[in-house]
Amino acid sequence: MKLAVLGGSYNPIHIGHLMLADAVSLRYGYDTIAFVPAFLSPFKDGHSGCTATDRLAMVKLAIADNPAFYCEPCEIERQGVSYTIDTLKFLKEKYPQCEGKIGLIIGDDLLAGFNNWHEAEHIPDYADIIVGNRMIDRYSAEQSQTASPLFHLRVDNALLPVSSSGIRAAIKEKKSWRYLVPSAVYSYIKEHKLYE
Repeated sequence: MKLAVLGGSYNPIHIGHLMLADAVSLRYGYDTIAFVPAFLSPFKDGHSGCTATDRLAMVKLAIADNPAFYCEPCEIERQGVSYTIDTLKFLKEKYPQCEGKIGLIIGDDLLAGFNNWHEAEHIPDYADIIVGNRMIDRYSAEQSQTASPLFHLRVDNALLPVSSSGIRAAIKEKKSWRYLVPSAVYSYIKEHKLYE
């Protein structure tokens, strides 16, 4: 088993998350990608517009048709602030058959601030850092890349101008957003009247 992890708020999960995970799987041969919704990110003030249960449900719906993707609920079950190092240790213990280090997928927008993460210096002991395209401003992405001394792998995923905050804003402003999320997630958001 070759495992990679893509954590996040997933408020809501969107096609950019799915395409990044797929690109990492194809490029580096990971047969399992764990989507890990954070209970509470240390860098965010909360998850407006929905509950942790809603975010977990949307992730499960979004990945249901891909057997290589699974939803890991450990951070939501643990509650409190979600730290990547704790999740990596948990997954290493849960999956002792895991080949090598776990792949930790992050966007290039997080690279410059990586050293501010809880126990950042220990994360490379547990994970290979894999950085995907997230920034639309390529100059900023290049600056972020050169500013970080952290050894990491790159994946050249398609850069989509989509974000969870943009989707929430579009819903609130009654603008088009339907095709930025998988259809099951769209139906869930509409049915539960999230982000209105």
